[in-house]
This record gives sequence, C-alpha cells and structure tokens, in this order.
Amino acid sequence: MRPTRLEKPAATRNNLKTIAALLPYLWEFKVRVMVALSLLVLAKLANVSVPLVLKEIVDVLDQPRAELVLPVFLLIGYGVLRLCSTLFGELRDAIFAKVTQRAIRRVANKVFSHLHSLSLRFHLERQTGGVSRDIERGTRGISFLLNFMLFNILPTLLEIGLVLAILIKQYDIRFSIIISLTLLAYIALTLIVTEWRMIFRRTMNNMDSKANTQAIDSLLNYETVKYFGNEAWEARRYDEHLQSWEKAAVRNQTSLATLNAGHSAIIAIGVTLLMLLAAEQVIDGSMTLGDLVLINAFMLQLYMPLHFLGFVYREIKHSLADMERMFTLLDEHKEIEDKPDAQALDAANATIRFSHVDFSYEQNRQILFDVSFDIPAGQNIAVVGHSGSGKSTLARLLFRFYDVQSGCILINDQDIRTVTQQSLRAAMGIVPQDTVLFNDSIYYNIAYGRPDAAQEEVFAAARAAHIHDFIESLPEKYATIVGERGLKLSGGEKQRVAIARTILKNPVILIFDEATSALDSNSEKRIQAELKRIARNRTTLTIAHRLSTIADADQILVMDHGRIIERGTHPQLLAAGGAYAQMWELQQQEEIDQRQQESTISAS
Repeated sequence: MRPTRLEKPAATRNNLKTIAALLPYLWEFKVRVMVALSLLVLAKLANVSVPLVLKEIVDVLDQPRAELVLPVFLLIGYGVLRLCSTLFGELRDAIFAKVTQRAIRRVANKVFSHLHSLSLRFHLERQTGGVSRDIERGTRGISFLLNFMLFNILPTLLEIGLVLAILIKQYDIRFSIIISLTLLAYIALTLIVTEWRMIFRRTMNNMDSKANTQAIDSLLNYETVKYFGNEAWEARRYDEHLQSWEKAAVRNQTSLATLNAGHSAIIAIGVTLLMLLAAEQVIDGSMTLGDLVLINAFMLQLYMPLHFLGFVYREIKHSLADMERMFTLLDEHKEIEDKPDAQALDAANATIRFSHVDFSYEQNRQILFDVSFDIPAGQNIAVVGHSGSGKSTLARLLFRFYDVQSGCILINDQDIRTVTQQSLRAAMGIVPQDTVLFNDSIYYNIAYGRPDAAQEEVFAAARAAHIHDFIESLPEKYATIVGERGLKLSGGEKQRVAIARTILKNPVILIFDEATSALDSNSEKRIQAELKRIARNRTTLTIAHRLSTIADADQILVMDHGRIIERGTHPQLLAAGGAYAQMWELQQQEEIDQRQQESTISAS
C-alpha cells in the first residue's frame, strides 16, 4: 500500500479574491442586503440594552422593603428588548435567504456553464467524481460564508464595540482593559491555531475528492470490475484514499479539541478577573449590585458570541478552503474561445475545405500532417484507414473541439476559427462510433437533437432510424429509462437512438463516425440505406471501417499515420492496386470466411 501523507494544494486561491468574487451576487439584491444589515444593527442594539435594563431592575429591587416599588415599565421593557433581539434576527434571516440562495444558484450555474465551455482536452483529463464533489462543497461553503460572515462576525464585533464603549464610559478602565486583553488573547489563539489546522482541512478535501473520483470511476466501470474479479482491488484503492482522509480528520478533530480547551481557559481567566474586580468595587461601595449583574451579564453575553466567533472563523476558513477548489475551476483557461468579432456561420450549401492542416494533441506527438481535401456541397467524402491513422480527429477538428496548429478549415470560405462555436455546431450533426446516452428516457435522448421538436417529429425520427417498433415493444415505450451512459440498451440500440437524434436535428453538414459499427449485417444494410437517404443533398463526411459501406462515396480518402496516401472513387482506388485495394481484398476475404463459418454452424 502506498504511504499516505498530508497534502496541500499547489496553488491556494487568495481568500480575499474568493470573497470578492461573491460581492456581485450580493449587490444584485442591494435593497435586501441593506434592510438585513439594518435589522442586524437593531437586533444588536436591543441585545446590548437588555443588561442595562436588567441593572436598573436589580437596583430598583435592591431597596429597603418600605421603598420597594414594582418596576412594571422596566420589566415590560426588558421583555420587549428580549423579543426584539430575537425577532429582528429572524426577520433578517428571512429577508437575506433569497440573497444567499440566489448566489448559490448563480455561482453553481456559472461553474457548470464554464465547464461546458472548456475544451475537450480539459474534459479528457478531468476527474468527474472530484469535480462534482468540489462543486458540491463549494456551493455549500457559499451559504455558510455569506450568512456567518455578515450575520455573525460583523454583529459580534459590533456588540463587542458597544459593550466596551459602555464599560469605558461608566466604569473603571480596568474592566475594559481586562476584556480587551481577553479578546486579543482569544483572537490570537484562534488565528494562529486555525491557520495551522487548515492544512488538515485541505487534505481532507483533497482525499475526499480523490476517493469520490475513484468510487465513481469504479462504479461506471462496474462490468469491467466484475469481468476481472477485481472487487477487492477496487475496495483497497478506495480505502487508501479514505485512510489519508481519516488521518487528516483525526488530526483536525484533536487540534479542534485543543483549540476549544485554550479558548475556555482564556475566557475563564477573563471572567474570574472581572468578577473579582467587580465584587471588590461593590464591597467598596463604588458599584451597586446592579452594576455587578450588568458586568456579569455583559461577560456572559460576550462569552457566547465570542466562543461562537471562534467557531465561525474556523468554519469560514473551512468554507473558503471548500470554495477555493470550486473557484479554481472558473480560473481554468478556455482553450477554444469565440473571437470578439466572431460572426455566425453561413452554412447554406456548405462546402468544406481542409487546407494544409497540421495537428497534435501533445507537442511531441503529431497526429495530422499537411492534410488537404475538399468536400463539395451536397457530396459525401469518405475517410478510411487503420486505427490511429487520424480519421476521427478530422471530426473533432471540424466541430472545433481543438484548433489546428497550422493550416485552416474553411466552411463556405469562412475559417471556422472566425465564426461562433454555437452557429458552427448548430450546422453539423454527428453519429459517433461510441454513443453515450443520458440517464433519462429514450424520448429525451432522441429529442435532445432538437429539444423544441414536436412529439410526432421525434416519432418520425425514430421510425427513420428503424427503432420505433422496438421502442413500442417495451413496457414503458418511449418513457423507458436507458440507464447510466445508456447501459440498459445494446450497442445497436444505442446507435439507432444516436442516428434518430441526428435525424431530428436535421443539420446541413453530416458526420458519420463509423455510425453502423455496432450493428449486425442485416440492420446495417437497412440503416445504411436510411443514412444515404438523409445524407442526400447534404455535405457529408463519412469515417468508416467497413469499406463496403462507403463504396458509393463521391470520393474516398485513405489515411495512414496522419497523412492522406490515396484518394479517388472506389473503382479508381481498386484499379490503382494500392493500400485501399489491399484493405478491400482483406475485408472481402474476412466476409467470405465468416459466411462459410455461419453455413457450417447452420448445417451442423
């Protein structure tokens, strides 16, 4: 097992930057924020007034029985102030609730939208479980930060200031000195120990994200785990992260206990010194019994928020640690961005041109070398080649998931880097080789091609993809849930859903990336006929493995190691006797062998 150690993120986001990022969301409801802050001040004024009224009540009642008068007005005022200190606080929370929840919604949506705007490169490298956990913790941290920073730290500081002002004005300066020293010792201990403890919190977050990433990855690959009997191996890997998390969590909890003990000791010493000083002055006659009660009430009143202030500060630091990972996602660079003057693509009668395109996913591994070809409007150009020759990369570049290193890709003489990504992708439809569906209904997955389509249009697309009858045979028909990544459907059924989705989108440009690879021979022939029908009069790029499916293409490009080595029609390429002819001969022989094997099985 790998050794575990505490980790700290390489780059810690500045706390002030994180807090500043929330201010625009607060300003959206500036009236509510101002009203909430006003109620906060009123609540604290009422709270500080309670001990003052209590002092008067005690002094009135601390009279000889002959002079004793029931202080009804003071008692009623005491009750009203108690009510107001609570009522104003509850009203403040009710008014501010919309501000907090809207901020959470806006930030979460902004992060979600930003993730969708990042390049394919980022999404191929990201860890889904960790990212989802970072967003979950970050949005939870926003709620805590806004509520506690505004409504606990600020009011506590206000209350401390009011109490010190009253004590300085009415009593011996030593009371204020003792309280000030107690506060300074308390705050110093909180700041020093909390900063030390933050490394444990960050490690907990890091290990939590890693554990969640590994768990989700393992569950998504449930069948693979079962195929190889690696359940125990997966559990051990998961437990490695949990062990690191446990170690940090234990240190976090024990350090918290130490901090709380230190807080209690400081407060106990401060209260004892105050009470000794107050009792001495009552005996001397310089203070009344009511003054003693007032000092004690103020200390008790300060003790709870002060003790809570330490908790709040720690939790705010924890919230900032939780939020920094989420806000770091917003700092991720958008590799592919629209230019400021980007125009909408004019895709009518689209002509596509790849002009001297070089491309590499990584600097030391070039994929495409000087690739040039045209797809005239309404024609079908097919690309064939061995696995890894760069065929599917052409589709990714056409969708502008990446930008080329040199050369350019033009649609109707418009460089796709100069048009908006939305208009570019709206003009294209793709049936990919590996179809991944949403964990929703079949209807939703087909309608995803054009969410505003009428129901009959969705059904028509399903019929065109030869999947309508299958769907109708299911108990829940179109409402059938397809499962995570569509795993409840077979490969061929998922492929038909993808075809129906693309048919529904009705794009100007079509891309078939081995669109029938998951289908059996009979289904493939039916679907191929339908694909040819919908591709008629559309500009089409077909990436194929089975050469028989593209024999009637207007032109066929043969790729090898990122270069176009042959081009021409099917008869021309066969006549040339090159790489294409060899691939054709090999596949024909494989089909003959397969038919003979099937005949042998049938005969037996």
